[in-house]
Amino acid sequence: MQLRGFAVVYVFMKLRCALVGLWLFTSSAFAQIQIELKFSRLQFIAYEPVVVNLTITNLTGRDVDLRDQGAQPWFGFEVSGGEGQSIPQILNPTRAPLNLGSGQRVTRKINLTPLYGVHDFGTYRVRAHIYFGDLNKFFYSPTKVFEVTDARPIWQKTVGVPQDGNASGNVRTYSLMTNRFPDHTSLYVRVEDKDSGMVYATYSLGQIIAFDQPQAEFDQSNQLHVLHCAAPRMWSYARVGLNGELVSRARFTETKSRPRLVHSNDGVIKVAGGMMDTPVAQAARNNASLSTPSPNSPKDE
Repeated sequence: MQLRGFAVVYVFMKLRCALVGLWLFTSSAFAQIQIELKFSRLQFIAYEPVVVNLTITNLTGRDVDLRDQGAQPWFGFEVSGGEGQSIPQILNPTRAPLNLGSGQRVTRKINLTPLYGVHDFGTYRVRAHIYFGDLNKFFYSPTKVFEVTDARPIWQKTVGVPQDGNASGNVRTYSLMTNRFPDHTSLYVRVEDKDSGMVYATYSLGQIIAFDQPQAEFDQSNQLHVLHCAAPRMWSYARVGLNGELVSRARFTETKSRPRLVHSNDGVIKVAGGMMDTPVAQAARNNASLSTPSPNSPKDE
């Protein structure tokens, strides 16, 4: 009887140790998958891309697979307004599964603007969450706060969409605005259809010297050409399409003559004067493609 009792106690102790070990592994894995959010700045203009850097780090000591579990997506955001009201999601992008090796870190830029209604003025709070199906656990990033304001309008014109366009008969309103940040002033462009309330794009064209008025002209396709002084003897040029797309961008250095926009006889607009800074122009176009990233789910960089 004593031997049998000892055996029962021994089996119970082994089972208890196994359960404690499983609990410790679960708790450890839960604590060692980290999510971080980082904004490049804390103030944004209404309708411009609110881009957040999302970083996921796997410190569990083993590979993990993050994937949807039925109707439960593995990744998402929680966004609330200044008074704590929840901001509903308006677009549900495809979330590809993500495999993270032990010790691996993944960082991705995500644009919150097309995903949530964060265009009204005010303060917003956001945190990311991940559902790890293997452990049936949610874990979260620290909450971050950002503010949405509007810029100061300095120029605005409404033009028609040419007849050969897909939206012929409609109109577009182009606006140029400035916003002062602690260390610089930025020039913004916005393209919208005021009749329908549709805002196609709002984004920064770069720094501007505050006392200098930008030059704005339309070509034969009613695309907007903007030339502004970005720094002493440095000029920035941009061409913006009817749907807000940044068609081209370049920089010019002031030489003996100051750069300016001129019309040719066939309606083409060119920059006369100055000297084009080719390497900077290419870099500007590359950076512009990151200013309005698509709302994809996190992937490896």
